[in-house]
Amino acid sequence: MDNRISEIRRIIRALRVSMREAEAVMHEQINRDEDCTFVAEEVMKMRMVMSGLVQERAALGDTDPIIVASLFVPRRKPTPPRRVEGRRLVPLREVAQV
Repeated sequence: MDNRISEIRRIIRALRVSMREAEAVMHEQINRDEDCTFVAEEVMKMRMVMSGLVQERAALGDTDPIIVASLFVPRRKPTPPRRVEGRRLVPLREVAQV
């Protein structure tokens, strides 16, 4: 039983990495306004497999977290912060008199 839990944990780790990569590809296709149907279907299949593995793992009594060391894949490029130029505020009374 311990070998099966180890095998499930290994498969889950690999599946998580594959899912992250596929999601990054899908987001790139969306940003380029391309059809991402195939990749989206593959991600959904991976999620179904993952769900079955998680249920089997829970049935075997494994509750330890599975840590995956993967690089963070940002969805968008960070936007540069806006720079607000200093403006002098004038009271409303002064504006009305001018």
